[in-house]
Amino acid sequence: MKILGINFTKLNAEKFSIGSKGIKIGTHIDLSEIREVKSDFLSSKEKTLGIKFSYEIDYEPNFAKINLAGNILVSTDEAKFNQILEGWKEKNLPDDFRLSIFNLILKKSSLKALQLEEELNIPLHISMPFLKPQDNSQDPKQTQSSLE
Repeated sequence: MKILGINFTKLNAEKFSIGSKGIKIGTHIDLSEIREVKSDFLSSKEKTLGIKFSYEIDYEPNFAKINLAGNILVSTDEAKFNQILEGWKEKNLPDDFRLSIFNLILKKSSLKALQLEEELNIPLHISMPFLKPQDNSQDPKQTQSSLE
């Protein structure tokens, strides 16, 4: 399977209140459509699939919400193509395909969501790495920091 492209069609972020104490952050990924895409400019023996997705981050209780949606184009051999389309009818996709697509959505959407979270000054939905001092109780001459 080859990823031909991914683009966003919807970027929506709203902050409903000011206080951020006791919020719970939940995420949700949904695939709403998988279909064959015919194209004259793609001259390949592989078949192309178009995938519509949505990614939502919900800050409860009623603090903020981020909604992203987009499209992914992938190409694959005919056997895998048919397996994916048949599986989609039953909402039962092959594990390797499903994991690859979900990981791609998570990667691209999380980066976009981090930008939106920074702009709205809302808590990040994933932990960022940070430096902290090492425990120097054993050797007081050590002054390095560790990345967590």
